[in-house]
Amino acid sequence: MTDFRRLTGIFMAAMGLVLSTPQAFAQQPDRGDEPGLIADDGYQLEPEWQKQVVYFRTTEAPGTIIVSTAERHLYLVQPGGRAIRYGIGVGRDGFQWQGLVTITNKKEWPDWTPPPEMIQRQPYLPRFMAGGPGNPLGARAMYLGTTVYRIHGTNRPDTIGTKVSSGCFRLVNNDVADLYDRVPVGTKVVIRQKPEL
Repeated sequence: MTDFRRLTGIFMAAMGLVLSTPQAFAQQPDRGDEPGLIADDGYQLEPEWQKQVVYFRTTEAPGTIIVSTAERHLYLVQPGGRAIRYGIGVGRDGFQWQGLVTITNKKEWPDWTPPPEMIQRQPYLPRFMAGGPGNPLGARAMYLGTTVYRIHGTNRPDTIGTKVSSGCFRLVNNDVADLYDRVPVGTKVVIRQKPEL
């Protein structure tokens, strides 16, 4: 009978752990959004994610932005079969999307107002945060169409090359400032989830 009680106790403790685990995970901060963290702008990206000019075949006109979610790269099409390639952080599984939009607005050191859906998933987030070095949107933001999504900087350069966001595309601050200076409002942005063959 003692063994039965001990096994029952172990089973009940294990069930309590299993049942409490999803709630514990739900309360953990999203490692991609850390309001107040100051970006380490000296952070060295792996070569794969560093800005570089690459050969790039496309029928899109120079000046078009092509986001490849699968590759975790953003391409700014250049003349002569080339593109400037930037490493990016993309939406985590379940938050990736594709489509054709334009840049409808641009802001330096943008304020951040997380949308209600994001607050529901991450209740610890601030309801508003003024722009600045500790803001998760980083140094620049380019707003995509009428969506809630942006191409923006980050205060977490270590997330470049990962699937971490709620659907936005993030670059290190130096890269997003470079892209920001190269593209006007009205720029065509093509978002692809799968690489082209």
